[in-house]
Amino acid sequence: MDAKEKKIRGIQDLSYWGSVFYQLKKNKMAVGSIIILAVVVASCILIPILSPHDLITTNLGAVDAPPDGYYLLGTDQLGRDIFTRFFYAGRISLGIALLVTAITCIVGVVLGGVAGYYGKLLDDVIMRISEMIMSFPFILFCIMVAGLFGNTIAILIGVLVFLSWPSIARMVRGQILTLRELEYMQACEALGISDYKRIFRHLLPNVMAFVIVYATLNMATVILTETALSFLGLGVAPPTPSWGTMIQEARNPIVLRDRWWQWLPPGIAIFIAVMCFNLIGDGLRDALDPKMKR
Repeated sequence: MDAKEKKIRGIQDLSYWGSVFYQLKKNKMAVGSIIILAVVVASCILIPILSPHDLITTNLGAVDAPPDGYYLLGTDQLGRDIFTRFFYAGRISLGIALLVTAITCIVGVVLGGVAGYYGKLLDDVIMRISEMIMSFPFILFCIMVAGLFGNTIAILIGVLVFLSWPSIARMVRGQILTLRELEYMQACEALGISDYKRIFRHLLPNVMAFVIVYATLNMATVILTETALSFLGLGVAPPTPSWGTMIQEARNPIVLRDRWWQWLPPGIAIFIAVMCFNLIGDGLRDALDPKMKR
């Protein structure tokens, strides 16, 4: 047996997730995106060590100062260090995306799994509620909630989860409707396995591949949504920084023309984060698709 045959045999002997990881490693764009995101996340976590400046400390003698050796990304209109605020803003933007996606997936997977498995009245109730939520005008709903409850981070996360779970729930429901008719589910019924074990041990693990792809793509969507809402004044409220808030604070035409350091870094960060999450999602989709395997 030559080296090529040994390699093929080793690939064939891999477990399901081992095969997925092997396929993902072959996608250089996805691997590069993972590395870039890891560097960004590490920088956001280590910002107290990386920067000698404080998040909210102002220097009225260095208002709107351009980048130099002391202020690496300059200062804003209040004399605050943009380099420090930029990475703290990354904590907020990426943290919101992670929390919204995690809660959305949990709620959507549970409700979609229950609706798809039990069907009938329970399925009708959950699907009609999801259709009602999906019909809400997004911006108008956010304006109404911000006016009634304020625009705190907790409210923002709650609104985004409330508006996002129907899409993943409907996707999981569709997969469950297909899987529950397969022979192994009939065997589970013949063996008297409880509904809980059928749903959480035999059905949901088979839809996790779709959920993982959805989660990576939804991270990008949440970052863009938070940016848009913050730009409109409906997202993260100042002085708490986020990438969207930093762009909103720099929307003055004079700032856009003459003070690029106040809006360009968060804009580039949003572009890179969204692009990386989309590339990772595409890589996972290809790695999880049996048609892409050789």
